[in-house]
This record gives sequence, C-alpha cells and structure tokens, in this order.
Amino acid sequence: MHNAHSCCNVLLNLGIKEAVQTQKAPAALGPYSQAIKANNMIFLSGVLGLVPETGKFVSDGVEGQTEQVLKNIGEILKASGASYSSVVKTTIMLADLNDFKKVNEIYAKYFPAPAPARSTYQVAALPMNARIEVECIAVLQ
Repeated sequence: MHNAHSCCNVLLNLGIKEAVQTQKAPAALGPYSQAIKANNMIFLSGVLGLVPETGKFVSDGVEGQTEQVLKNIGEILKASGASYSSVVKTTIMLADLNDFKKVNEIYAKYFPAPAPARSTYQVAALPMNARIEVECIAVLQ
C-alpha cells in the first residue's frame, strides 16, 4: 500500500504546469499548447512539418515533412530548455506505414544514442493531410 501512496505523491507533486511557446515552430492549430513543462518533464504536442513563417507544409513528401517536423521539435525543445538528447519517448503517426524506412533514416540523424523509446502507427488521417506527425516527452537533466 505504501508504494501506491508514493506513486500518488509523485503525480500530485508535478507542480505548476507551464506552457511553452516559440515563434520558431508552428503555432498550435487548436486549443492546446506547443508543449507543457511540469517540473523536469516536457510534453510536446503532436508536431507537423509546417514552416513556422508560412503555416504551410515544407513539401508534399514524407522526407521533407519529417525533416521539418524534427527541426520544429528541436525549436520547441530549445524553448523548453531541452535538446534532442533530453527526449525519452516519441510517438510517430504516419499516413502510410510504407514510409517507415524513409522516416527512420532521417529520424536517426536527430536522436543521439541511446535513442528514445518509440511507438510508430499508421493512422487513418492526420491534420491538414500531413504525411507525418510526431509527439514526444523529454526530461530535463
């Protein structure tokens, strides 16, 4: 029983959540934050391959969108006081799982070893007909 109580204390002691906002990444498309910082954890919302200045996709292809998604994630992490090496978990949503290999080749360039834990899914649709969306969780050292 003591362990369950300790678990609850951890959840209750997350402290005040703080929204992270940067103009160097695309603005949220709805009523959500680019990221939330709670204590030493950062939770990024799903990120698309949009160019921040235009709000348009960098390209129609998955390669260009993947590069832009990861650059956008980098800017949000930086605004949070984190970096790619701070990321402990990512979730990738793909419009087509056949793009898995192409995405992996680009993804591997951004995350140093040990690579974060990850889940990848093919989904029925993504916002704005995106080819890829990525969300992640980071921990500040």
